[in-house]
Amino acid sequence: MNEIIKIRPADPDFRAEQNAALNAALQEDYEILGRRMARRGIDIETVTELVSRFGVAVPSWGTGTGGTRFARFPGGGEPANVFDKIADCAVINSLTGATPAISPHFPWDEVADFAELRQYAATLGLGFDAVNSNTFQDHPSHGDHPLSYKFGSLSHTDPAVRAQAIRHNIRCIEAGEQLGSKALTIWIGDGSNFPGQSHFGRSFDRYIDSVKQIATALPPDWSVFLEHKIYEPAFYSTVIQDWGSSLLAAQEVGPQASCLVDLGHHAPNVNIEMIVSRLIHAGKLAGFHFNDSKYGDDDLDAGAIDPFRLFLVFNELVDVEAGSGFAKAPAYMIDQSHNVTDPIESLISSAIEIQRAYAQALLVDRAALVGFQDTNDPMMANQELKRAFTTDVAPILAMARAREGAAIEPLAAYRASGYRQACIARRPVRTAGGGGIV
Repeated sequence: MNEIIKIRPADPDFRAEQNAALNAALQEDYEILGRRMARRGIDIETVTELVSRFGVAVPSWGTGTGGTRFARFPGGGEPANVFDKIADCAVINSLTGATPAISPHFPWDEVADFAELRQYAATLGLGFDAVNSNTFQDHPSHGDHPLSYKFGSLSHTDPAVRAQAIRHNIRCIEAGEQLGSKALTIWIGDGSNFPGQSHFGRSFDRYIDSVKQIATALPPDWSVFLEHKIYEPAFYSTVIQDWGSSLLAAQEVGPQASCLVDLGHHAPNVNIEMIVSRLIHAGKLAGFHFNDSKYGDDDLDAGAIDPFRLFLVFNELVDVEAGSGFAKAPAYMIDQSHNVTDPIESLISSAIEIQRAYAQALLVDRAALVGFQDTNDPMMANQELKRAFTTDVAPILAMARAREGAAIEPLAAYRASGYRQACIARRPVRTAGGGGIV
């Protein structure tokens, strides 16, 4: 299981070798950008230090080839088990220096010995972020899930199905405790496909009652993240379909419950950054599942379609950091699906783009922006945001990586390492081509 330490991306000497030819140019670009930023009253070292401390969790399921409802095209060298997934996550963190934690999913990532799993991750410099439950699909071969979730889980009309789903979530908490996690993320596919199929009010009440029972099993220092989604797999109604339903539920469940924002789980053209602001105001922002979308829950690489929206989300977050600060820092996680790319490359790209948006948001002149807002100057207020967004912060990101011993050019280093080819040689070939995101 410890093969990863012999693989080139995790070897500091390999990364140093890859960086050697790039160091001089990076230093020059960094100094030039530093002088430009100094003219705006911004210290580049302060920004670089903040970027260096920023991290986002990688989803264990994201290391495998995903797909759509129609087809899945397996890639070579896919993880055969959770230990392989952790190895791939270690490669991503080794090259980016930005993904120090893994977000596991159960029962997909269940093992007989969670202490062993935690130790294995620790030897690779990784910890565990929020654990995720799965009651959105059936697990017929799993002894804990004999009943079907076809017509719902935590909101199902049958108390026995609800009890099964509740037990599963509690077991996820127990597994998370052994892994060192501090949060449980709940996303359900419960809903209806036809008008009249389910009672909106009663299904919502059943969901809240179920989550309350789960919350009683939370350790005092844990949180439960409620994730909403406007549609799919139910296409007429979804029990927790928007941030309003999520907020209402979180408020009823109690102080340990808050609302997780997945960037792809909204109707087209919804103002996600305003949702973030409202949840911050309510004290119920749990954190994020970062991805991107064009039409719906496309689960594309973060920043692939709308990097400006990603920046605007971070603008709201940095605004709070620069002011009163968060009572509890938001959880940052990636949640995306890869059907045509190498999943490791996509996760590397997403981690970089998320860091980029954060760095750009740090460049906003908060005092100037407030002045423009208070004097009702929409043009200059917008220009202040655009100036930060259009600043090329690549030298800051690269310098942060270099100082952390990561790769100045992570994608190039990954391809030069031959890691994917090594995985193809030692991992079983997966030929299944069925539909589904995983």
